[in-house]
Amino acid sequence: MQHTSGALLIIKEMIDALPPSERKIAEFILEFPEETTSLTASQLGERSKTSSAAVIRLCKSLGLKGFQQLKIKIAGDLHKKDQVDGYRDIKPGEPQSEVIMKMTNNSIQTLKETIDVIDKNELKKAVKAITNGENIHFFGVGASNIIAQDAQLKFIRINKHASAFTDFHMAIMHVANLKENDVVFGISFSGNTYEVEKVLELANKKGVTTISLTKLGSSNVASLAKIALKTSTSREATFRSGATSSRLAQLHVIDILFTCVANELYSDAIQHIDETREAIRSIRNTKER
Repeated sequence: MQHTSGALLIIKEMIDALPPSERKIAEFILEFPEETTSLTASQLGERSKTSSAAVIRLCKSLGLKGFQQLKIKIAGDLHKKDQVDGYRDIKPGEPQSEVIMKMTNNSIQTLKETIDVIDKNELKKAVKAITNGENIHFFGVGASNIIAQDAQLKFIRINKHASAFTDFHMAIMHVANLKENDVVFGISFSGNTYEVEKVLELANKKGVTTISLTKLGSSNVASLAKIALKTSTSREATFRSGATSSRLAQLHVIDILFTCVANELYSDAIQHIDETREAIRSIRNTKER
């Protein structure tokens, strides 16, 4: 089931990368979202001083099936209830209680926006690729490597052969020896991390399935991957060390992906999770004696 909201967020994040005619339409939509929902494609073209063809091209650029879907998602944005009121930055000298509330607010906003922008078709492709893949190789640099390691641990629990490399050269050597049914998963919030680009380039030359996880919008990493998963852009607070909101968005997508794969392999996945849990419990019991 597709989410019937998130259009305005997608437009805001992609507007700078749109061609001039599509950008004019996007600007009109952001200024007059209510009016847009009552217009036809031809009328929107006239109101934005472009054309109906440009409206259809904009829908494709936004990853939507057509103008009707765009209007439905805009209407969903306008009628959303109980939303958290945007991102809030930390101010100097604020009490800890206020920091707690603002950080929680930002995290909730990030998760909601990520759910709005995630492409269900791309998610479905990623689930199928990982379910059928022989070895899954996750790679990210810096904070994104934390996401790669988290993904490795999750998939190992259900007996999927998974790896996560911290060293770029080690990753390149490993990718150079990929098997036909392997999957390479590149993680980069910006979508322009050099090392992740090179890993995906080499993986593509080997002919294996490549998946990316980046923020919303066009990027080198996303364009290199055969399957592109996106998160919200997650405006960060002043204290950006560790990329708090973006990291949470990436972890959330990995959790969704893992759960979907585990659901595809339900009986086996439950058995392997029980076995790994029992193995860890037995080690702890031995240590405590």
